[in-house]
Amino acid sequence: MELDNRKRKILKAIISNYLETGEPVGSRTISKSTDQDLNLSPATIRNEMTDLEELGYISQPHASAGRVPTDAGYRLYVDSMMAEKDTEMEEMKTRLIERVDQMENLLKQVAKVLAYNTNYATMVSAPQYQNSKLKFIQLSQVDERQLLAVIVVDGNIIRNKLMEVQRPLENDELLKLNVLLNTFLQGASLQDINLEMIQTMKSQAGEFSDILEHIFEGISEAIHEADEIEIYTSGTTNMLKYPELGGLEQTTKLLEALEDRKGLNELVDESMKNDSSDGIQVYIGEEAPVSGMKDCSIVTATYELAEGGKGTIGIIGPKRMDYKKVVSTLKNLTGELDMIFKKKE
Repeated sequence: MELDNRKRKILKAIISNYLETGEPVGSRTISKSTDQDLNLSPATIRNEMTDLEELGYISQPHASAGRVPTDAGYRLYVDSMMAEKDTEMEEMKTRLIERVDQMENLLKQVAKVLAYNTNYATMVSAPQYQNSKLKFIQLSQVDERQLLAVIVVDGNIIRNKLMEVQRPLENDELLKLNVLLNTFLQGASLQDINLEMIQTMKSQAGEFSDILEHIFEGISEAIHEADEIEIYTSGTTNMLKYPELGGLEQTTKLLEALEDRKGLNELVDESMKNDSSDGIQVYIGEEAPVSGMKDCSIVTATYELAEGGKGTIGIIGPKRMDYKKVVSTLKNLTGELDMIFKKKE
């Protein structure tokens, strides 16, 4: 006999009630339960309970009592619960990955359009997060000897950590570890994960405490990765249009500076540190924090996400750039980005 959706709901209601009360569960109790949205009469429920008993999912301690779950019933309950959780996790991961891709494509497009409209070089940094926090962790069995930990932190940075295990984990053991990890670590920053927390988790993990060591390594790597800045540039060749920047030595230095991620990171850091009330910073000539841009002017602006992440947009051009137009363009653009990102939140 196939276990249809109605039988599954009744079995789930029996187990939920039994877990809560420790008493055999009768048909009248199930009919009054609103958790499963059954809307069935006690007589119909009794018929379904008879079928569940024949299938071995519930048993009746004695003739006048209600039913209690069997080992097979518990197993189906746990497997179903884990399947639902896995589906929820997969959907969440898919949404996060899609969001990351959308943001990356948007920021690349912003750099490109800005370079086209201004005829200068442009740079856009992905948002940074201070004290990145853990969003969630999911453990999955890859094969008999390997576990995969998917770790997601602020900024939707996703890190996969593969680890060796001594033996395959049962589904309920994986469930226990996933619940343990997310109960303790969800919303925690690297600074929050202290020795006391680690020891408590290890004691609760029992024989699987060694797995936690690998997971903590993965969390650290993911959070550090979230703190690294991704920068998108465009319009480099626009700089060749300005005679004052056209000398071989000047051009070489400038092109190298626009390709040097370390220097651009310093520019972003400087811009964030000196962020003014209107979010606009102007660096002229020797004021530029990047050595290869000392013959240029740089105008930067800050955009912000609702959840606290901030990024920098910069326009690099000759000292005779149209400052009024550039500042106005950046103010309008950052306002639009703030609206886009906060709407997506």
